[in-house]
Amino acid sequence: MRIAVFRKAHFNAAHRLHNPAWSDEKNQAVFGLCNNANYHGHNYELEVKVAGEVDPETGYLMDMKVLKDLIYEEVELPFDHKNLNLDVPEFQHFNPTAEHICYIIWQRLRNRLDPHLDLMVRLYETPRNFVEYPAL
Repeated sequence: MRIAVFRKAHFNAAHRLHNPAWSDEKNQAVFGLCNNANYHGHNYELEVKVAGEVDPETGYLMDMKVLKDLIYEEVELPFDHKNLNLDVPEFQHFNPTAEHICYIIWQRLRNRLDPHLDLMVRLYETPRNFVEYPAL
């Protein structure tokens, strides 16, 4: 039987959208208020979907406590109440847009999950703006 399980999480983080290869004027034109040199923050909401075949011996797709702990270790601890630009190593190379944050979260979780499980991550930057990876 193929099924999906979901887990929600939350973290608060600051970031600045900025491309160092561009002029200040171009950064301001493209990123607007999100280019504030003093950063700005969001209350991020995260949904993680794991899909695959149910283990006939346990009845689980995966133990939800294991998924909870993975999200805590790979997302909440390193991202919550952090400045993403300064405190999260991946964002030394990626502009911390919602798209990149979602992708980095997916990578961190993917590296810790069994390869036979499918993974999808949805990240809400605001209640009306969200991204998901992988895209359909």
